Order: sequence, then C-alpha cells, then structure tokens
Amino acid sequence: MTDAPATATGKRTRVRFLILLLIFLLTTINYADRSTFSIAGDAASKDLGLNPVEMGYILSAFAWAYVLGQIPGGALLDRFGTKLIYAIAIAAWSFFTLVQGFSGFLTGGAIFAGLFAMRFAVGLAESPSFPGNARLVAAWFPGSERGFASAVFNSAQYFSLVVFAPLMGWLVHTFDWHSVFFVMGGLGLVAAVVFWQLIHSPVEHPSVNQAELDYIEAGGGLIRMEDKVVKASAFTWPNVKQVLSSRMLIGVFIGQYGINVLTYFFVTWFPIYLVKERGLNILEAGFAAAAPALCGFVGGVLGGVISDAILKRTGSLTLARKTPLLIGMILASTIIACVYIQQEWLIVVVMAVAFFGKGIASLGWAVVSDTSPRELVGVTGGIFNTFGNTAGIVTPIVIGYIVAATGSFDGALWFVGLHCVLVVAAYFLIVGKIERLTLKPASAA
Repeated sequence: MTDAPATATGKRTRVRFLILLLIFLLTTINYADRSTFSIAGDAASKDLGLNPVEMGYILSAFAWAYVLGQIPGGALLDRFGTKLIYAIAIAAWSFFTLVQGFSGFLTGGAIFAGLFAMRFAVGLAESPSFPGNARLVAAWFPGSERGFASAVFNSAQYFSLVVFAPLMGWLVHTFDWHSVFFVMGGLGLVAAVVFWQLIHSPVEHPSVNQAELDYIEAGGGLIRMEDKVVKASAFTWPNVKQVLSSRMLIGVFIGQYGINVLTYFFVTWFPIYLVKERGLNILEAGFAAAAPALCGFVGGVLGGVISDAILKRTGSLTLARKTPLLIGMILASTIIACVYIQQEWLIVVVMAVAFFGKGIASLGWAVVSDTSPRELVGVTGGIFNTFGNTAGIVTPIVIGYIVAATGSFDGALWFVGLHCVLVVAAYFLIVGKIERLTLKPASAA
C-alpha cells in the first residue's frame, strides 16, 4: 500500500470525479465497439450475402463470449487488480474490433465463421470491463454518491451512440463499412494507453489528499480494495455459492437481464430496424438512433441523481434504488406503441421516451456496488453481468427469427416491451431489502 501524500490535508480534493470521467469515456468507447456491426451490418450483410438469421447469430456472438467471460473476468480483477486486467482488456477488444475491418477478404462459409469468431473475441476481451467499473466505483465513491457515479458510467452506453452512431453512419456512407472497424479499433488502442497512465487505486493516486480518502472511506468506499492483503483470496466456491443463493442478488440478476433486453435491441437491431422497417438510409438511421440515445443518457444521469437524493433524504437504499426503477420501466414499456405507429418522426419520439425511461431505471451497477460482499466485488459484478448479458445472446437471435418468420419487427417490439414487466417483478417480488451481503465463515456457510 502507498501512503497518502504528506501534503494531503485541508480541503478535500475531488480526484474521484476525474476517475469517473475516465470510466465514462472508456465505457463510451466500449459500447461503440460492441455496436459497430449494428451500424455497419446492413451494408455488410448486402456485401457479404448474410441473411437475417445469420445476422442474428453474428450480432449475438459478442454476448456469448461476454457472458462466458464474466465470472473469470471478475475473478481476475479481484486477484490481480483493476488496473492491469482492465488495461489488457481495452487493448484486446480494440485489436479484435480493428481486425473485423478485414473480413471483406473472407469468402464462402468463412464469412459467417470469421465474423462470428471476431465478434466472439471482442466479447471475451470486454468481459472484465463493467465488473472493473463497479470495482472502481466501490473503491472511489462513498455510498451517498454511488448511485450517481454508477449511473454516469452506465449512461455511457447511450452517450456512445449519440457521439458514434452518426460518426459510424457517416463513415459507412462516405467510405465503406470496413472503415468503421478501423477507426473504432484504433481509437480503443489509444484509450488503453491513456487508461494505463491515469488510473490508480485511491490510496496510490498521486493527486488525492487524505481529506478525500477519509471522506470516501467514512461513507463506505472500499479505498483499500486493491491492497495485496484484500486480493488474497476470497474466491472460493462456498463464498460464490453464498452469492448465488442470495434471494436479494438473484432478483437483482434477473432484473438486469430484463433491462439488458432493451439495451441489446438498441445496440444490435435498432439501426437495422430503422433501415429495413422504416425506410431510412444508413446515414439517416445513424442520426435517428442518436436521439433516443441522447434521451437515454439524460435519463441515466437523472436516475442516479434522483436515487442519491432519495437516499440522502430517507436513508433507505431500498427506496432510493427501487423508485427510479419503477418509474423508468413504466416509461420504457411504451416501446410497444411503436407497433401501431406509422410516422417515422413519432417512432423516434416514442423510442426516445422508452430509452429515457430505461436510462432512469439503469441503477443495477449501483445496486451491485451497494450489495456485493466486500471480498467479492469483482466476482459478484461478473455474476451480475453474466445474467444481464444472457440478454445479448437471446435478444438478437430471437429477433432474427421473428423477423425472418414474420417479415416484421412488430413481434420483436412486444418481446422487448414485455421484459419491462419482468424487471419490475424481479425487484418488487424477489429482491426485498437492498443491503450489503455479508459472507459467512466457511464452517457457518
């Protein structure tokens, strides 16, 4: 452990918000890289001769690997620390994003297999990213600011499309679909270097003072999470079993699956829906996708602010986390109305409302930071993300089959909207009181 700087006295520093900004920017690139094929997909499918079912499987390939890598990724974070594992992950997923730009050289059956394999590799490399975010937030933020911090990094999924969907649409329109992968992969490699230079644990950061460390720790922040003593080995199967048998956490896991159905519709099929079902060209679709994404971003940040405000007023984590979730899921369920709307502009408006609501409700990572056992924040985050991202396997494939069978996205919109009901049921019928899980000793467990 490195001692806090000797000069760290007086008014507390605000280094934690610089860390949050870095997490936000990295997560923005993260989501842009996982959504590259949704923007380039229509042009690529025509060029490469891919049908809707093949597209569904390629769009799901990311999530197959992402899900498989969650628990190992979380265990690596807990064992070797956030900085090393996260930096390697950024470099790896960016490399495999870039390599997808060369898929036009493939022929025959190698086209489908090659794209599936490269998307799979991106997913595997990205698997430690969100558990890493949760560890950083748990270490750098007191409980009273954790809802806001988690909402900010989670809202990057929307901000990503605000910034990069128009850019990627423009790249496809102006150059070709290959350029999307070259640009985004190169940007990610630069981000890996920046991350390595700037990220540190609270007690090792050269700019933090003791006043800020004391403030974070007094509020429940795990400032010594990266210490070697802490890293030595709570990852045992009896401890993991306690996480998996917690009714509270099971409800949280199921809820994240339901929320992520909306996420994966948006980052996989939504731009293709705008092109195929609503008749927009890819440039128009890129800009149209940015409007709901912007509303999702605003909703995401607002949800965190509302949650923390309720927590400060009431002292109840349960009320603070569940209230925005209920409001958000009611708004998100309006996505079903798009089945009955014909005007393109109104489709975008309703999607904006739905994703604003989804943003407000996206407090799952705050809940994980609130509830994870102190010794297993990375692993619990990995399990949480495993459940949540099974939606990334199910959603693209199910929608692909629905579109292939019916020639329409109407059934897909119903499929997405009904998952809002599942989220509410999980949190209000299963979760119960939201509080940190305390691991029992092996003999008691």
